[in-house]
Amino acid sequence: MREYKQFYINGEWVDPVTPNDFDVINPATEEVCAQISLGSAEDIDRAVKAARAAFPSFSRTSRAERIELLENCVEVYKKYYADIAEAIRLEMGAPQGLAMTAQAYTGQGHLEEAARVLKDFKFEEDLGEHRLFKEPIGVCGLITPWNWPVNQIACKVAPALAVGCTMVLKPSEVAPLSAYLFSQVMDEAGVPAGVFNMVNGDGATAGNALSGHPEVDMMSFTGSTRAGSLVAQNAAPTVKRVTQELGGKSPNIILEDADLEKAVIGGVMHMYNNTGQSCNAPSRMLVPAAKLEAAEAIAAEVTKNVVVGDPAEESTTMGPVVSEVQFNKIQGLIEKGVAEGAKVVTGGPGRPEGIDKGYFVRPTVFSQANNEMTIAREEIFGPVLTMIPYETEEEAIAIANDTEYGLAGYVQSGDIDHAREVASRIRAGNVNINGASAGFNVPFGGYKQSGNGREWGSHGFTDYLEIKAVAGYSS
Repeated sequence: MREYKQFYINGEWVDPVTPNDFDVINPATEEVCAQISLGSAEDIDRAVKAARAAFPSFSRTSRAERIELLENCVEVYKKYYADIAEAIRLEMGAPQGLAMTAQAYTGQGHLEEAARVLKDFKFEEDLGEHRLFKEPIGVCGLITPWNWPVNQIACKVAPALAVGCTMVLKPSEVAPLSAYLFSQVMDEAGVPAGVFNMVNGDGATAGNALSGHPEVDMMSFTGSTRAGSLVAQNAAPTVKRVTQELGGKSPNIILEDADLEKAVIGGVMHMYNNTGQSCNAPSRMLVPAAKLEAAEAIAAEVTKNVVVGDPAEESTTMGPVVSEVQFNKIQGLIEKGVAEGAKVVTGGPGRPEGIDKGYFVRPTVFSQANNEMTIAREEIFGPVLTMIPYETEEEAIAIANDTEYGLAGYVQSGDIDHAREVASRIRAGNVNINGASAGFNVPFGGYKQSGNGREWGSHGFTDYLEIKAVAGYSS
């Protein structure tokens, strides 16, 4: 069992002010796989003060120094890569293949992208006799979730380092192991003392202390819309900047001219990726009404090939959901779908056949649903797909946009111009055409209650910068 009870503050591993042990549960076995300590407001205060003290010098470092630092981080990250992947498998149940090829790789990818962007990023703009400067905002509070743990850490830490900010990271207490290893990477890579700090803890104590701390200049939060709203409210009295990447209920419109089999197979498999625990998952599949029965058959056949089981087994394609809390929530929403009259194409309540331990959910497809059902409105965050029939393209677009969320959208069509036109009408921060995947250089974030601000690539630098206009600079 791993013991990661210390915090990383001011370049050192330190004990909590007050020990508060917390068990980390392996969701595949329901057994304790590690122990951490939950931090207090005093621990957060120590970390923030360290970040504040480090800001004046780090904010004045040169572009070349920060490029070298990020490149060092990449090289050290590679040394920890396999252990980070293993930690992700243990803490949140990602299958071994997914943990190695996707989950762990995102940490490296964001660090590499930040170094690449930094080489040509314009921190100054000539306005004739005036000059515009982009300067680091200051001390950043970073709160990250459990579903893509290293991805969400790296896409915040990398741009903050790149532009010269200092920071305090509070990772999810549900999946904190990879964050601990990431902190070791920062230490070994030579990040100056106080620039990067990490304190474990829960939202009610450590999260509130961080978001409300008067010496924190901006908060970057990824998680549920409910929790994001609380972070913003807590930050409001000190008027700090708040950026949020929150929930989603993303539509996947299969147009009449799409290859139905290819579109349904791709949509179902994408929904099952990471056990459905992705905020941009294509959880509402909009299908022409006349093709709904055929789409159901394809979805059922695809689901037969999903291998649910031990994440350590190479044959496993879907692991458990992260916790008992999530398992119970998902089971309740599946039961709600049944009660409200949606057709169960495959799956349903309970664990998969032959599994009696672990937080495993049956991959489930509902059909003959409408957009007013609970399973079409609420983010389930599990391997549950809802098929909704439509009669006209206008109706499909209206259904797609009839949600409080706006993180992602998906369009499937045999005509690229047709797909582009429909994509232009979807109110979401990211739209994917015909199964295309975005790279680390493409901004990620949402409209409406899916949040504000953008992460990834050059756009990810923006929220960590203040704009200073100097009049008469060249006079």
